[in-house]
Amino acid sequence: MHRLIVALLATVDAAIAVAVGLAATLAPLTLLWVFGFGGGADWGVLWPAGVSVWQLGNLVPLHITLPPEYLATTGIDADAASFVLSLAPLAFAAFTAIFAARSGARASHADAWLTGVVTSTAVFAVLATGAALTGANEVARAELWQAILVPTLVFAVPAVVAAVVTEWSEAGAGAIARLRDRIEALPHQWGEVPALVARGAAVVVVGLVGIGAAVAAVALFARAGQIVALFQAGDVDALGATVLTLAQLAYVPTLAVWGLSFVAGPGFAVGADTSVSPAGTQVGVVPGLPALGAVPDSTTTWLLLLALLPVALGALAGWIVRSRLLHVGDSSRRMPQPAAATASASSRFDASKTAALSGLLSGTADEPARPEPQTADTEEAEDPIGARLVTTAAIALVAGAAAALLAWAASGSLGPGRLAEFGPEPGPVALAVGLEAMLGAGILLLSPRSSRRVSGVRADRVGRDALGEGIGGEPIAGSESGAAGAAGAAGAAGAAEAAVVEPAAAHEDADGPVPEWLARLRAQDEGGSVTGGVPAGRSSGAPGASDETRTEPIDLPGHPER
Repeated sequence: MHRLIVALLATVDAAIAVAVGLAATLAPLTLLWVFGFGGGADWGVLWPAGVSVWQLGNLVPLHITLPPEYLATTGIDADAASFVLSLAPLAFAAFTAIFAARSGARASHADAWLTGVVTSTAVFAVLATGAALTGANEVARAELWQAILVPTLVFAVPAVVAAVVTEWSEAGAGAIARLRDRIEALPHQWGEVPALVARGAAVVVVGLVGIGAAVAAVALFARAGQIVALFQAGDVDALGATVLTLAQLAYVPTLAVWGLSFVAGPGFAVGADTSVSPAGTQVGVVPGLPALGAVPDSTTTWLLLLALLPVALGALAGWIVRSRLLHVGDSSRRMPQPAAATASASSRFDASKTAALSGLLSGTADEPARPEPQTADTEEAEDPIGARLVTTAAIALVAGAAAALLAWAASGSLGPGRLAEFGPEPGPVALAVGLEAMLGAGILLLSPRSSRRVSGVRADRVGRDALGEGIGGEPIAGSESGAAGAAGAAGAAGAAEAAVVEPAAAHEDADGPVPEWLARLRAQDEGGSVTGGVPAGRSSGAPGASDETRTEPIDLPGHPER
């Protein structure tokens, strides 16, 4: 796609991100203006209020200064007239981040990710500057540099991350694609580490956010009576209840992060010197906001078992990563097929169907080449501990850093005095999530491979490689599928590692009935053709007849001819 078109689309994305965010704040304020004030007030005063709410939702702290008239009417102490409001309704930031990520990924698909990201970020910064300049007011004042920089970062960082991830996974050319190719060319599975770390950390973080949202929903449902009581205590009319409900809906992502910190263990605060965690709850007087009615008065120590959920998510991430490492390692370990020998002139059948079986079960030709035996050192090189150890630590580090970022965004001040501390502490949340994710991922990533699995993989490789070339000298068509079928016909992968023996001598002294397929082989080796399991003599007058044993197609039990 032409770069100009990409720039235009990026401009539209940035404009929509700002416009929708501002419209989401202005819509309920307009309803309040129409039905609450009858349209008699100046609508222009709603613009500064809408801009302030949008800035707060995009992590910009607001310095609130209540006018003296309001203090006199409400009887609020003058010491509480000025405070910082920084507890953000994360629904606005989440929308901005999602829209930015979509824009960055689309620019990458158009092979102009840098143009798209730079253009959209610049347009967003210009629009944020315009909103900050036109929406300035004395009641809710934001620092100009924060009003411009912070929302721009909320847009720019997801856009860059989405564009780089898309480039890494899909691009065929460019600087990021060349860097990816160089890293993926590293030996001993080190090339897979960056992508697997990102995948594992994403599993942990997304899972934790989902669990946190579920915990918050359960708390809201369980404490629904208290929430309704707080609505009634507010003595608001239908319009006020609607506006209050919409405002609390914007805080739903914030409550989800609080639930995440609760599950991880550290919990969160609802005021100075308070704590809500599975280990115990200590709360004082909380604001009469209905959503805060979901905060429990007390907790049980059984809730400490919730910490097993982040461990389980780490184990899931470790299983996904380990499966990928084993898959990549097994693909890279496949040995090339041996060179074809000279074809036998006496075989008049398709070598791709009969040569491998003849090479294993008859003694009329040379034994196929066998791979070198697997040793402990070989297995260690095939599944290196170094890459797994670094991947485990990196998943824990990235997941902890992401949890700390979410905790920081979901914490802040809601008013003066004791209300200045709300939400989780980033440091303890990062430490808890990192340790829990490391424990779970380490269980799956650092544990040794199952001995049964290793022996089975070894035998399967030996059998597959031994069946890779027919004794007649012609390689088997579709060697992988043909080898797998022949190995299954032999009964077990261990048969591929045994010495090549005469079929008649293989069960010479064996107890029990001789298998039908072996009887058919014996009959063929004695010089007869097999029809329905009954040997019949060869016609001596057939052209080209000789004393050589002819290779006949064999129907093995449970493995029909392909």
